[in-house]
Amino acid sequence: MKTVTELARCFNVSADTIRHYSKLGLLSPERDKLNGYRRYRLQDEQRLRFLLSAKKLGFSLKEVQKILATATTGDTPCPLVRKLIESRIAAIRNEMEEAQRLMARMETALDSWCELPDNMPSGASICHLIETWEQGSSKKS
Repeated sequence: MKTVTELARCFNVSADTIRHYSKLGLLSPERDKLNGYRRYRLQDEQRLRFLLSAKKLGFSLKEVQKILATATTGDTPCPLVRKLIESRIAAIRNEMEEAQRLMARMETALDSWCELPDNMPSGASICHLIETWEQGSSKKS
């Protein structure tokens, strides 16, 4: 059995991370009867290894809780894992597409600003580059 610090060192995470996972119920340490310290068993080490691997794959802690809950009932969590990761891949793909559209807008704006002067702010204008960009881009559409 390991203490919080020992377990944290083994997995190169902070002791606070271990405590947080314990508070969420992802790890279930026993309490030492003499001093009240948390003691982590081999089962906790296995769960922590699983949890850290799942996080590297992009699973949230709530998703990991669902996966562990499914496994605890004796059912296979694999269909849930596939469903969750397929959904996450779709979300990331959408985020990447939006990021590419944003980058294209930014590049277009920068190109259109190359020849424009640097005007000083006035009561009616903060930065004419940004304020006039959408007007110029809507004329091109």
